[in-house]
Amino acid sequence: MNKKILIANRNEIAIRIIRSAKKLGLTTYVIQCNREPDALYLEYADEVVQVKEDLSDKTIFLNPEAIVKIAVEHQIDMIHPGYGFLSENPDFAALCEENGIIFVGPSPQLIRDMGLKTVAKKMAAQAGMPLVPGSADAITDAKVAKAFADNIGYPVILKASAGGGGRGMRIVEKPETMERHFKSAYEEALAAFGNGDIFIEKYLVNPKHLEFQILGDKHGNVIHLGERECSLQRKHQKIIEEAPAASISDDQRARMGELAVNFAKTIGYYSAGTIEFILAEDCSYYFMEMNTRIQVEHPVTEMITGVDLIEWQIRIALGETLTLKQEDIRFNGWAIECRVNTEDPQNRFSPQTGFIEKVSFPQGDHIRIETGVKNFSVVTPYFDSMIAKIIVHGDDRRDCIKKTLRALNDFSISGLKTTVPFCRTVLRSKEFVEATYTTRWVDSVFNTDMLESEEDAMIAALAATITYAKEYFQYSSDSPMFKSESLNVWVLNKRISK
Repeated sequence: MNKKILIANRNEIAIRIIRSAKKLGLTTYVIQCNREPDALYLEYADEVVQVKEDLSDKTIFLNPEAIVKIAVEHQIDMIHPGYGFLSENPDFAALCEENGIIFVGPSPQLIRDMGLKTVAKKMAAQAGMPLVPGSADAITDAKVAKAFADNIGYPVILKASAGGGGRGMRIVEKPETMERHFKSAYEEALAAFGNGDIFIEKYLVNPKHLEFQILGDKHGNVIHLGERECSLQRKHQKIIEEAPAASISDDQRARMGELAVNFAKTIGYYSAGTIEFILAEDCSYYFMEMNTRIQVEHPVTEMITGVDLIEWQIRIALGETLTLKQEDIRFNGWAIECRVNTEDPQNRFSPQTGFIEKVSFPQGDHIRIETGVKNFSVVTPYFDSMIAKIIVHGDDRRDCIKKTLRALNDFSISGLKTTVPFCRTVLRSKEFVEATYTTRWVDSVFNTDMLESEEDAMIAALAATITYAKEYFQYSSDSPMFKSESLNVWVLNKRISK
C-alpha cells in the first residue's frame, strides 16, 4: 500500500498489529521509550522512533500531542492505537484527523458517545436493545443515588459514566453504605478519567459477561463474528476468555448477534468493536456497553473464524468496503485464551516485577502465543502486568480445555511468578468444566488452597517425564532401564495421597 503506520502502543499488541500491517505492505513505526528501552516489540517494526521520557511524568503512550507530533515529523499516514492507553480517547482521534492522519478506529464522535455510558445506554435503547434497570442520566449526589436505589431495590452497582475496566465501580449491598461507596466511586472516576459522573444500575448477583465481535465499514456494511464469554474476571479485569460461549442457546446467539449488528448500523459504526451483554441467571440478557477498539481477547474469535480482525480494521480505516458477508462467517471448533500476568496468585495476586531469566512457551499447530517478552526481558512497574496470552484451539469445548491445560503445563518461566497456576486451577474447576462459572467465581469460589503447590508441579513434571521416557525407549517390563518400579510407585502413591 506504500503507506506508513505508527503503532501507538507496546507489548504483544504492538507486535500483533505489525504482523497484519506488514501483510498489507505498510511500513511500520513504533516508539521506544526509556521506561523499557529493550522491549521485544521494537525488534519487529521497520522503524523505531526514540523518545526521552521523564519517569515521573505520564508515559508517551498517554500523550496524544507528542504522538501526533512524531507522526507529522515522520510523514506517517495512519496511527493504530491498539487497546488501552489512548485507544478510546476521542480527542486523540480528533487530533489525528486534524493533522491529516488516519486514525484506525471509529469516528471521534462515536468514541465519545460510546465512552459516556449514559449516552451509550440512551442510544442503545433507541436501537431496541434491552437494558438493565438503572438511571438514564448521571447522578452527582449520594442522596439522589440512595433514593434511586431504594426505588429499584438493592443490591445496585455504581459505574463511572466515562470509563471502564472496573475503575469507578462499586457494588452497594445496603442503603447504609451508599454514601461511602458513592464518594469513593466518584473520586476514583474523576482521577482516572477526569470525569466523576456516576450512573447506577440494578446489580445482577451472579451474571455472565458476553460480547459480540462486530466489523463495520464506512459504507454501512456491518457483520458480527460471533460471541466470546469473558465471565472469568478478577476485580472486573478479564483473565480467561473463550469463544463461542457455552452459556447461550443457538436462538439466543442469533438474536443477540442480530441486536448487535442492528445497533452498530443504527449509530453508523465502522471499524472493529464489541457489543457487551450481561446475562442474568434466568438467561435474560441486557446491553452493557460498546467497546470501540480491538479487544485483548480478539484472538479467540480469529481462531474459530479465520478472520484477521486487525487487517480489516486497517482496510476499513483506509476506506475499503467490507467484502465479508454474514453468511461467509463460519465457526470452527472452540478457542480459549489465558492471560499470563506477572502476579502471584498465592499472595493476593501481588504484582511481580524484575528480570525474566528464562521463558518457554508451548508449541503446536493448535496453539497461538502472543507475547511481548523473551529470555532476559525486564518487567517494569510502569505498565500492565500482562506479559503474554496463550490461545488454544480445539475441536470442541472439552477438547479445547484438555489442550489448554496441556499447553499451560508446557509453559515455564524463571525469575517471576505468573498467573499460569491460577489458570490451570480455573480450567480444572467444576464450574468452568460445566460452564456454570460467573463473574463472581474468583470472589465466591476461588481460594488459594485450590492452587497447586510446588510439590504438585514437581510430581506432575516427573510423571510426564516417566511417561515420555517409556514411550521413547519402547519400555517393557524386561528393560533394565526401568527394572525397578520404585520411582513409578512413589509417584503413583503421591498422586493418590493428593
